[in-house]
Amino acid sequence: AERIAVGGDVIAHAPDGRVVFVSGLLPGERATVRMRSQKARHGFADVEAITTPSSDRRDSPCPHVAAGCGGCDWMHVALDRQRQLRSEIVADAFSHISGLSVPEIISVELPETGYRTTLRVAAGPAGAGFRARRSERLVPVDSCAVAHPRAEELLVEGDFGEADEAMIRVGANTGDRLVLTSPTAEGVRMPEGVMVVGRDELDGGRRAWSHEEINGRRYRISADSFFQASAAGASALVDVVTEALGDRGETVLDAYAGVGLFSKALLDSHDVIAVERSSSATADARINLGPDARVVRTAFERWRPRRVDAAVADPARRGMGKAGVARLLDADPARIVLISCDAAAAARDVGLLVQRGATVRSMTLVDQFPGTSHVELVTVLDGPRS
Repeated sequence: AERIAVGGDVIAHAPDGRVVFVSGLLPGERATVRMRSQKARHGFADVEAITTPSSDRRDSPCPHVAAGCGGCDWMHVALDRQRQLRSEIVADAFSHISGLSVPEIISVELPETGYRTTLRVAAGPAGAGFRARRSERLVPVDSCAVAHPRAEELLVEGDFGEADEAMIRVGANTGDRLVLTSPTAEGVRMPEGVMVVGRDELDGGRRAWSHEEINGRRYRISADSFFQASAAGASALVDVVTEALGDRGETVLDAYAGVGLFSKALLDSHDVIAVERSSSATADARINLGPDARVVRTAFERWRPRRVDAAVADPARRGMGKAGVARLLDADPARIVLISCDAAAAARDVGLLVQRGATVRSMTLVDQFPGTSHVELVTVLDGPRS
């Protein structure tokens, strides 16, 4: 095995020279593998037996990995090595996709267990759990090392009735608990005080939400709205963003604003324009931000730009793309803070920004998902007019 790839697999070579992307392997290890799929020039494989293990390999702290649970793909990797590998993933993505070298990457370390306040789970006659990696097979679990204890309780003890999928969301700092089940909440039984709503009810117009507090600020989060998967991760991201923006100018654009996580923190010292396309998240943002921010419901790519002093952008996994980058630069911010949850998307977006005259100042990995190969990268740039 040679190096880590975006997505957490390791790039290795088969005896015939073909490139193979191997799940469950570490750089430097040798193993016998089972091919999962093959193409003319590369293939995908899973580990059958490690013949030369790395000193960074550890016994998984979760018993369900051996049963095939696909929720956490790096439980076999020592924690310090996980952080190093995420930096390597970012550097490799930037080198191959945008041709850029990266600065020294800062890492913000967060708790390894009990952190996830949002869980997306599968359910069936055998109970609730998670899908096997790259499979629809349900792996029932009686514990979850990364789940917040109040979320784990619902996963393990709840009765999911006729639902086959569910989202569990808890407020680590408020005590609120909400379960959204699909396709229906028929037969679902949860402890007293838990709000339960079916997908069919939301589609029929019912509103349901919970609350979380981040850095002392309270947020309403509708069942259909995106929110960071951990309170600690959300807090760390807010700290990185607010420090990067500081007191730079009066007006800040919050692109892909969601429920207003960053906007609310920025309102203390800035005028904020929050742009969001989701109807539920926009409704939440208007409640969370009140009359002190301008909240615009539209796809960011269709937003009518105005000049701002600084901008923060937290797009979906696919990133901003050419249209989003162009619209952001139309606003001519002197400082840009980009949050990316995919290394390849970060490399593409930052490459586009640099091509248009922006300059990278720093990169910070917020270690929001220990036990997984997931990357949460904050890139701070100076805009072309700086």
